[in-house]
Amino acid sequence: MKTVNVHEAKTHLSRLLAEVEAGEEVVIARAGHPVARLVGTDPAARPRRELGPLRGRFTMPDDLDRWAQDEVAALFEGDDTAGGAR
Repeated sequence: MKTVNVHEAKTHLSRLLAEVEAGEEVVIARAGHPVARLVGTDPAARPRRELGPLRGRFTMPDDLDRWAQDEVAALFEGDDTAGGAR
């Protein structure tokens, strides 16, 4: 276990974090007295992210990319008659 003072910990925090990620523990001391211990976290403690939680709950229409394309084109072209009232 490595012991560093507060100034060194602030100056070399990135390096100390790399050492902690490698499995080492670091004690941070003030005036020679241990104040804190820097240890790595357990990667298994992170919540597992579920991909596709809505899979199977709804369907997308096959023509979704073409939906209302005439109305959208008319709006871009400045035609107020297409697409309904405003």
